[in-house]
Amino acid sequence: MDKYSLSSRRALFHLIAAVIALLLTVLIVWASSGLPAGKAVRLFDGKTFKGWEGDQKVFRIEDGAIVGGSLNAPLARNEFLCTTRDFTDFVLRLKFKVLGKGANAGVQFRSRRIPNNNEVIGYQADLGDKYWGALYDESRRKVILARPDDALIDRILKRDDWNDYEIRAEGRRVRLGINGHETVDYTEKEDGLTETGCICLQIHGGPPSEARYKEIIIEELPNK
Repeated sequence: MDKYSLSSRRALFHLIAAVIALLLTVLIVWASSGLPAGKAVRLFDGKTFKGWEGDQKVFRIEDGAIVGGSLNAPLARNEFLCTTRDFTDFVLRLKFKVLGKGANAGVQFRSRRIPNNNEVIGYQADLGDKYWGALYDESRRKVILARPDDALIDRILKRDDWNDYEIRAEGRRVRLGINGHETVDYTEKEDGLTETGCICLQIHGGPPSEARYKEIIIEELPNK
């Protein structure tokens, strides 16, 4: 009887050890899966430019949204309203509305201002005809790095209305999505490009147009 009890206790011990090992494995996988490092934070309070810098003759706040440009006058050059701090890996969510014939705009990230210049350099989640949902390299390589099919954009985009934009930057990988549909999944191949920078809201120079942005929320991720 004693021998049988000892054997049973040993079997139970090994079973418990196996269960603990499995739980530890699950926890390790969960911890390394890229889940948010912190809670979502609003970058725009809906009322002030706190945390942002840029030309307030071009950008204004209206009905809880940041508005760049005007439908009453053309804009001579590109303008950007940028955050006063940098971000590395994150998920950025916001709503946008772009108005005006020939309007073009975008959301810069991992970017920086060019000294003594109105331009910024870095990645842009593009907005505008022929560019909706595309990833552009502003003032650096000056090329579209990846873009969605026009058929997808025609199906998901609400023109002249509010849309959701999601920008996910994790290490070399960048993913963009409009209204819950992925438009770009791009992995950077070039070495030496910065993975840290500010976030900027653009209104492109050109004909009378407006770019409206609101409910700008960021969730920082563990750096990869």
